[in-house]
Amino acid sequence: MAVDRWLLKQHELGKHPSTLRFYTWSPPAISLGYHQKKYPEYWQNLSYQGDKLDLVRRPSGGRAVLHQGDLTYAVVTSGIAENRLQAYTKICEFLISGWRSLGVELNYGQAGRGYIHNPNCFGTATGADLVLEDGSKLIGSAQLRRGKAILQHGSIILQSNADLFEQVFGENTLEAVELPENLDQETIINALTDAACDSFNMQLAVEPFSDAQWEEILALANEDINCQNVQS
Repeated sequence: MAVDRWLLKQHELGKHPSTLRFYTWSPPAISLGYHQKKYPEYWQNLSYQGDKLDLVRRPSGGRAVLHQGDLTYAVVTSGIAENRLQAYTKICEFLISGWRSLGVELNYGQAGRGYIHNPNCFGTATGADLVLEDGSKLIGSAQLRRGKAILQHGSIILQSNADLFEQVFGENTLEAVELPENLDQETIINALTDAACDSFNMQLAVEPFSDAQWEEILALANEDINCQNVQS
């Protein structure tokens, strides 16, 4: 997620255009919301298929997310309404439109501030989240603002392991998400990318990072690690 922070910083400085990213996690990890202070101590010693689950802190808020079998999206942009919920609504347009093109209807969650007492992001669905018609949560999103620049990223549940989810969050916390068959990750990314181009009236170009940019990103990641060590 240091890449997301770097993109936000560069966009805020006017050095990088708006960006759309998709990525997955290997090995799996748990990401904590920026302000999330309470979480089970045993999370620091979990493993999955022989790999330790990393415990990382997101630059944005919200509750903990288990990144295993999910797809993460990130949008960095500016010129969006200052009202937080209006900004979510504007950015989420491409998610709703893209999934609709795949035959999946999404709606906004209805939960209130009670989510702050639940360490699990997917345990509740607020107005910033998207749920299926049966109420099960498909996408949890969070934001970070720097001036007029916004980073919004979120987790899209695709093939999470129910046993691992239960090990992390306890019983009955993962609702079964039923998606159309033969929906692979590439198809989903292509549909969401096309929807983003339509929703934001833009064209996207794939641009790999240069060696110099990777050095800046890794330096930013090391700053995060040192900061977390000091705080702990």
